[in-house]
Amino acid sequence: MGKRPKNLILPSLIVSDAAAQGKSVAHAEDGRTVLISGAVPGDVVDARVIKKKSRYYEATVERLIEPSDKRVEPPCKHFGVCGGCKWQNMDYKWQIHYKENEVVNNIRRIGGVSPEVILPIKGCGEQYFYRNKMEFSFAARRWYTREEIETRGELEDEVGLGFHIQGRWDKVLDIEKCHLQKDPSNAIRNHIRTYAIENGISFFDPREKKGLLRTMMIRTSYSTGEVMLLIQFFYEDRKVREDMLENIKETFPEITSLLYSINGGANDSLYELDIKTYHGKDHIYEEMEGLRFKIGPKSFYQTNSHQAYELYSTVRDFAGLTGSENVYDLYTGTGTISQFVSRNARSVVGVEAVEEAIIAARLNAQINGIKNCTYLVGDMKDVFDEAFVEKYGNPDVVITDPPRDGMHKDVVEMLLKLKAPRIVYVSCNSATQARDLALMKDMYRVEKMQAVDMFPQTFHVENVALLTLIDNDKKDE
Repeated sequence: MGKRPKNLILPSLIVSDAAAQGKSVAHAEDGRTVLISGAVPGDVVDARVIKKKSRYYEATVERLIEPSDKRVEPPCKHFGVCGGCKWQNMDYKWQIHYKENEVVNNIRRIGGVSPEVILPIKGCGEQYFYRNKMEFSFAARRWYTREEIETRGELEDEVGLGFHIQGRWDKVLDIEKCHLQKDPSNAIRNHIRTYAIENGISFFDPREKKGLLRTMMIRTSYSTGEVMLLIQFFYEDRKVREDMLENIKETFPEITSLLYSINGGANDSLYELDIKTYHGKDHIYEEMEGLRFKIGPKSFYQTNSHQAYELYSTVRDFAGLTGSENVYDLYTGTGTISQFVSRNARSVVGVEAVEEAIIAARLNAQINGIKNCTYLVGDMKDVFDEAFVEKYGNPDVVITDPPRDGMHKDVVEMLLKLKAPRIVYVSCNSATQARDLALMKDMYRVEKMQAVDMFPQTFHVENVALLTLIDNDKKDE
């Protein structure tokens, strides 16, 4: 376990590279690697050590001595405290450079695989205001910044509406303007905060388990312009609730789906809640290449609509479909990828563990008049077996888009038994993707790979890899 050193400053460090989780790398005089939060490659900094381990230090920037030419001025006043956009201080062209480097290094180092072709990363045209979904929390006690504490002295508890500070489940940073979701997101949030304070409506206190307003979620459709707002109340107070929702409805006529729920439970999760419609519809729609996807408050949909199209286009291109293929779409979610590729395939079978997602996938297929997609509910490691293949036929192409943990080893083993000619592996975590590719490298070669940046200003990145069966290559020789 790392020690917490007191006042250990490492002077004049040259920051040489970017590391995982949005940190940067320098090297101390004693030979240890230093992982620094808040630095940009090329910076020269004094670093304050917050954790000391045998091989490395974890540190923060104590003083910026010489700024890197890769450094830019962050536009957001909350940068450095909020923690959501760790790379706002780095020029975007360098953000995608380091994201691509991390993906390639993980595939080569962890996976022991050298892709034959590495296509340039697909950067995002919109570096700000690109998210279609944001969630905010109400708090009876907001987080105070170091600057506020130093300038204002003794502080009384004030309410806040914004994001939880990392490691502090009971306090949120009050957000004035977030640069991740376009208007009317900021206007709605700021209006609701002001209305609640002016009308004496209490904010939730998770320690004391009291306070009326708990969370709010805003979803915006970039293709149709529809807006959804969902507010969670800790308990029912009909008069206060209706007055508030009516005020929101009148102030923001662009809200097409105004929802609420009463949540007296232990956590803020939506999935077990009964969500009610106060005004408008209980859903919004996103459109992509002529397809319509119905999105409810509990639906999963890629949070960057524009880049979702780039990601799905890459998947379809890698799949190389001609119209005759039987496709498996593992971890299908709400079926967006399967429906996007369906017109180029003979049949598509999607599997997902979350029943609500499969219900949504079937509904969207019906809305889009798609008849060659079949969806079933089940945990992949349990349902993906010989009986599954016997029922749905051998796949010509497998598309797999697992969660951050990657594929279960039983799923990998089944893929190796199947010997599908092509596998398109989509991943939001190239480290676990590399681990899975290592298990498959004796049977599959990585023909090509392309990263797609879905989340500018953060260190997150998607990667798509095309695997082709080595046996097929030998037969063709």
